[in-house]
Amino acid sequence: MRADRLLSLLLLLQNRGLCTAAELATTLEVSVRTVHRDVEALGAAGVPVLAERGRTGGYRLVDGYRTRLTGLTGDEAGALFLAGVPDAAKELGLGAVLATAQLKVQAALPAELADRTRQLQDRFHLDPASWFRDADPVPELARVAEAVWEQRVLRVHYRRWRGEVHRELRPLGLVLKSGIWYLVALPAPSSPASPSPAPPSPAPPSPAPPSLRTYRVSRILSAEVAAEPFERPPDFDLASHWASVTRELADMLHQDTATVRVSPRALGLLPVQFGRSGADAARGAGPPDEEGWTVVELPVESTPVAVSDLLRLGPDAEVLAPPALRRAVAEAAAALARRYAGTP
Repeated sequence: MRADRLLSLLLLLQNRGLCTAAELATTLEVSVRTVHRDVEALGAAGVPVLAERGRTGGYRLVDGYRTRLTGLTGDEAGALFLAGVPDAAKELGLGAVLATAQLKVQAALPAELADRTRQLQDRFHLDPASWFRDADPVPELARVAEAVWEQRVLRVHYRRWRGEVHRELRPLGLVLKSGIWYLVALPAPSSPASPSPAPPSPAPPSPAPPSLRTYRVSRILSAEVAAEPFERPPDFDLASHWASVTRELADMLHQDTATVRVSPRALGLLPVQFGRSGADAARGAGPPDEEGWTVVELPVESTPVAVSDLLRLGPDAEVLAPPALRRAVAEAAAALARRYAGTP
């Protein structure tokens, strides 16, 4: 809405001082022509905006002018919780709302505290995305977030590795993990079966309540927010549930432990190649032998995945156990040697 944009423009000039039209247009996500029109509208409303011409010019407020229109709306107050992850706020459709909320907070602060917040923004930046990977496209994220916020049933067309399915979900929360959005939801209860004309029999036990599921939002091909609300489990805690999910996933992934003899170079690479489990293995390494190599105990996934992971260490690692993994690595290494034995 234009009124919100005018307020944002006013707060930008108050907090930042002299700003070019291009800077204002980028922050407000509008055209430079729109900025010029909005500045004229502020002037017509009695706000003393000065235009300084020249290469270093721009717009600024008359010295000493400050607005007191800094009350936060409910959406703006909620968006402040995403202040450390502005890209996530933008994906949720809250980028402009978050920017306005931050401007209002800065405008309401005493001068010395406002300066400190600007210094913090200049010196610290949070980037939650993983290295060397593009973010997943999440075209349905805003609609999913609406269902989560409004506590309404969500109907999705979802792509699994085994094919596409249609699901009716009760969405409980969204999680941003390493730049990837996940939806935590309960499958909506299925409709009761039609009564059978068979003679009465003892009632079967009540079915267990549906368990919580995790869905990758980028795999939601389409989503529809239904009109009907649902009752949120009163004891559900999103942060606690996600911590439990990540622990269970780590336990599922690490199916075995490999005993590996590594060179000093490979020992230093373990935290890089295997993350926390590699760092733990390096810290627990045995004493070096006469060649400087050490033996580590490394949690690994299934044999095919473990072979691929361990081959990244090249000739600087030797699998000692379990025997099946040692044989699998040896077979893979032999196949590589045969592949490269001939002249291309």
